[in-house]
Amino acid sequence: MSELTRGERLQIMLTAEELQAVDDWRFTRRMPSRAAAVRELLRRGLEAEGFSTASSGQKSESFGVLDGAGNAAPDGAAKKDAGATR
Repeated sequence: MSELTRGERLQIMLTAEELQAVDDWRFTRRMPSRAAAVRELLRRGLEAEGFSTASSGQKSESFGVLDGAGNAAPDGAAKKDAGATR
């Protein structure tokens, strides 16, 4: 079994409509998991507030909110999704 690299858990409660919106957004962009989609949405929100970005791969573990230096993490799926807007 691989070692867990994300030691912190964030639990949120969503309405059925909010969850549907996240799932719709995730499936449209072919995100690997709900967690990856939520991390990507958080990253985009932080980026909109002025945090910088870098490049990354397509695996779920690559969709982080912050990189190791505390900057907004790389944009993984959006680069491959031609319909994604910034």
